[in-house]
Amino acid sequence: MNASFHREIPQMSSLESQAERSSLEEELKTIKSKISLSDCGVCGSEKAKYRCPACLTHSCSLLCVKKHKEDSGCSGVRNKTAFVALSHFDEMTLLSDYRFLEDTGRFSDGASRDSLVRAPRTTFKIKLLAAQARKMNITLRFLPLTFTKRRENSTVFNPRDQMFLWHLKLMFPQSSSEFSQRRVPDGHTLKQILTTYIHPTESDPVFRQKLKMYVNASSEDVKVYMKAEGRKANSVRYHELDTEKSLKDNLSFKMLIEYPVLHVVLRDHWKDYPLKGPAEPVSACAGFATKNVGIDGQKWAVDHISPPSVQTGTILQTTAEEISPETQPPLEKRAKMGVEEEEQEEGEILDSSDEEEKVERCQDENNTYDNDVKNMQRGVDQ
Repeated sequence: MNASFHREIPQMSSLESQAERSSLEEELKTIKSKISLSDCGVCGSEKAKYRCPACLTHSCSLLCVKKHKEDSGCSGVRNKTAFVALSHFDEMTLLSDYRFLEDTGRFSDGASRDSLVRAPRTTFKIKLLAAQARKMNITLRFLPLTFTKRRENSTVFNPRDQMFLWHLKLMFPQSSSEFSQRRVPDGHTLKQILTTYIHPTESDPVFRQKLKMYVNASSEDVKVYMKAEGRKANSVRYHELDTEKSLKDNLSFKMLIEYPVLHVVLRDHWKDYPLKGPAEPVSACAGFATKNVGIDGQKWAVDHISPPSVQTGTILQTTAEEISPETQPPLEKRAKMGVEEEEQEEGEILDSSDEEEKVERCQDENNTYDNDVKNMQRGVDQ
């Protein structure tokens, strides 16, 4: 009895394995039959033999597969993140997801080892350019090393002449042309810069041929714009530049990313360049000029405090409580620091680094102010 029972077990297992193999073969046959029943999706004259993993398009030969990729732009790579219903989720789908996670981890690890990614974003040259631009009331920002605009930037600062030699890009949208110019001194006017491109007689013949629309137009019908940086993508605005002024004067009190990009526009297209609201050229540090700040209807005068003066051997009577920072109103302290809160225009992005730069530019004046206060306190104590 027991011997016959044990003899039947391997026979049943072998029957089950044979049944599974036959079921798999039947599934493959049904899939092949479905493909063969459909015609080629490319030529339409032959029965289909292959199916694209990406878009499931049927094809009959290698030539049709290549033609399908050329015509549709299909990559032929299966979408590993495509949705799979739970009823169709099997071991192959699980293995595909596992390998996809492995590839993601491998790619992330390789990116972290990239020398460009690990390189410092700021260098001594960048800090020097930003500092010199700040002295000229220009806010200069830089992109990471991987950006094309950063790699093509050739701007330098000449310390001997105290001038920038800008990398300049000129856009001529009505002629669908753009040109880059290296080492342009900031003392050149925009009119001098444009002479090389659109002057009727003095311009380069090659540029003159490409920019016929601009050459034939009068100087009054041509304006130069520069995009206002630091704004939202749905609120693009432009600065209108004066062609009679130098590049340095036109860039003052404006923000640049890497280098100036100038748009030369004809009269019929001026309406496509909305202007940024007028901004007064306010210095980043207001100094210690007299200013009235309203607090609940009261005005607090913020004046420069001079050192104690000596009159006939007596010290001017000024109590320490009157000049103590703890007793000053909060808004008066803020005004004393010289950090002014300008009204933000709609669509403009607030940059926290601007406030940091303002504080850095005012540190020297603030230290002088604190020294004056300390000297006055010493005089009162004596």
